[in-house]
Amino acid sequence: MRRLFRITNMSFLSIHLMFFALLFVADIFLTWANVESKVHIVYMGERQHNDIELTTSSHHDLLSSVLGSREASVDSMIYSYRHGFSGFAAKLTDSQAQSIADLPGVVHVIPNRFYKRQTTRSWDYLGLSSSSPTNLLHETKLGEDAIIGVFDSGVWPESESFNDEGLGPIPSRWKGFCQKGEHFDPAKNCNRKLIGARFFYDGLQAALGEPFNVTEFNEYLSARDSVGHGTHTASTAGGSFVHNVSFGGLAYGTARGGAPHARLAIYKVLWHEAGTSADILKAFDEAIHDGVDVLSLSLGLDLPLYPEIDKRDLIYYGSFHAVANGITVVCSAGNSGPTAQTVEDVAPWVITVGATTMDRSFPTPIMLGNNRTLMGQGMFNGKDNGFVKLIYRENSELEDPMKLFSCPIKLLHTKYAHDISHFFHPNFHFHSMKNVYCGLCRDPKVRLIPSKTYIGKRATTSVAMFSSRGPNSLSPAILKPDIAAPGVDILAAYPPSSIIKGYVFSSGTSMAAPHVSGIAALLKSLHPDWSPAAIRSALVSTAWRTDPYSGEPILAEGDITRIADPFDFGGGFVNPNRARDPGLVYDLGIEDYTRYLCSMDYDKTAINHLTQRARSCSRTITSVLDLNLPSITIPNLNNPVTLTRTVTNVGAINSEYKAIIRPPPGISVVVKPDYLIFSPTIKKISFTVTISTRHQVTTKYYFGSLTWTDGVHQVRIPISVRSEFPELVW
Repeated sequence: MRRLFRITNMSFLSIHLMFFALLFVADIFLTWANVESKVHIVYMGERQHNDIELTTSSHHDLLSSVLGSREASVDSMIYSYRHGFSGFAAKLTDSQAQSIADLPGVVHVIPNRFYKRQTTRSWDYLGLSSSSPTNLLHETKLGEDAIIGVFDSGVWPESESFNDEGLGPIPSRWKGFCQKGEHFDPAKNCNRKLIGARFFYDGLQAALGEPFNVTEFNEYLSARDSVGHGTHTASTAGGSFVHNVSFGGLAYGTARGGAPHARLAIYKVLWHEAGTSADILKAFDEAIHDGVDVLSLSLGLDLPLYPEIDKRDLIYYGSFHAVANGITVVCSAGNSGPTAQTVEDVAPWVITVGATTMDRSFPTPIMLGNNRTLMGQGMFNGKDNGFVKLIYRENSELEDPMKLFSCPIKLLHTKYAHDISHFFHPNFHFHSMKNVYCGLCRDPKVRLIPSKTYIGKRATTSVAMFSSRGPNSLSPAILKPDIAAPGVDILAAYPPSSIIKGYVFSSGTSMAAPHVSGIAALLKSLHPDWSPAAIRSALVSTAWRTDPYSGEPILAEGDITRIADPFDFGGGFVNPNRARDPGLVYDLGIEDYTRYLCSMDYDKTAINHLTQRARSCSRTITSVLDLNLPSITIPNLNNPVTLTRTVTNVGAINSEYKAIIRPPPGISVVVKPDYLIFSPTIKKISFTVTISTRHQVTTKYYFGSLTWTDGVHQVRIPISVRSEFPELVW
């Protein structure tokens, strides 16, 4: 009380002196913040010439002009981007960054930032059995000519999934290498399978402002994987055959990747979560130079999304240049489902992948002391120790149950069908079981019986609850995700430990993306002239919309399970064998993506720098609806809309296709012409689609499809339409 009295009775002069002192201290802090060097990325667009040494020299010249000397430039620069595009990463103060941003030829100066990371059955389920002599796998010699680049946490090179048994010489176009580092010797750890292994952490170290502490982060200063995520995704995409694999006896079989004879190049972005934008952009630059065919990325930024030309998300920049160089880029959709508008990595030039289950389950009987047996879904491979006591304890509101319990079990096919992962303690006693069992009984007991592995029709395909969903929150007229693939309980390689024997289960869209990466590598082997857009079109237009074996509708898990729609799985569940011969494709090139950027009304100067075209945007701007995607999405239909699509014949030279329209409810769809005739001189045909609504109020999205068929091929694309009348809200 006395202290308060003294403060409130300070003299007028004292208050002013304190005010000026605070201003002085604040000025010191502002000055300190301005002179502190932080990592910035200087992005300069496309390269002006092919001499990479001259490109790097020009970067130093530009940096020297601001820092005052060549020596200061060398000390400041972290990376020179000189293969797929031009630019550099350097430690700069805010004022230095501003000075560089004002120089000619500089597109953006971007602060460095962090990104996050997002088997024995799945390939057979997808129709790529190694025992079949007629599928896509064997037509491409197991993908031997393909090179898959993986951006992730590195690789455990000793895993049998990276053996090079039966592989021929490394493709002559390969320009990359394996980088020596901590516990990673290229002479021992690389081979004809693992042909590239690089690690990038200079951007991270500069951002930390001190030497990287490998002990604190449990990391290796090399391409070696300490967390397992990268090993898992790489082996899923292109792992070699490894027989007699299981996890504690569950899911026993042969583990392999989608393209088991493809070559793998690892680009490790170092950090315990993922990596910094400077490191990721450098990895893109090197991958473009090295000559990969497919890039698999299972990482991204948190929501909300940034526009494709926004300097805060450089995956868009790197992937744009990769696609411009003919590289197919495959990204995970994110794990924020089942909420709508959560899909990530939505640029129209990348393939965005959602996650599904497959026809494998692990039923786990849970026997209660009152003679009731509940059938659970889990991975309990311990011993059957008979009945144990069931204990109940109220959890503190501050207590994280996921830190207490380690045996996730899901009840199936009973009125108690909800997740009870919080019921299990490491010693397998129950907690909070009053929801499903008599909490007032004097001596409640429970018995867990080891899980078994079931495959086949008894488990239907569903879009996983965690898989991020559309519509696209950045560009609602661009359907995302594009496709879905297995991403639940995927068994793949992992760094060994005292309890892990080299293979573990993992779930997420991070596991789904490398499935599509492996398939894309096979398609590139079979069709080396196909563009990334053609590969995406083949995948989307041939996908399954029903379970491959049971024929039941594919479901979407959520608070209420329902039939899946394009916002859950894009074109559907990936069908590799049909994708090898799609009949027609919806192709796209860099010019098309440029017109898309213009139609989004993005900054014209930024578009020009990204695409290296003096006048990227003409005065006549095409509609975003005309982007030649294998999908049609209209988020705000009121008056009739006419859009254009073009199909390219990749099947029989002489062929005829007719249109089959399944319009969304309450929507009219008219295609002109509705009959396409291809010949040796006519390989591409454009058509228009006029869409109008019969609704008179704003609606939710309704779904339909447009299919072109010649009697053999079914080239199907999804249609998603939402009627919108601003004055009449649904």
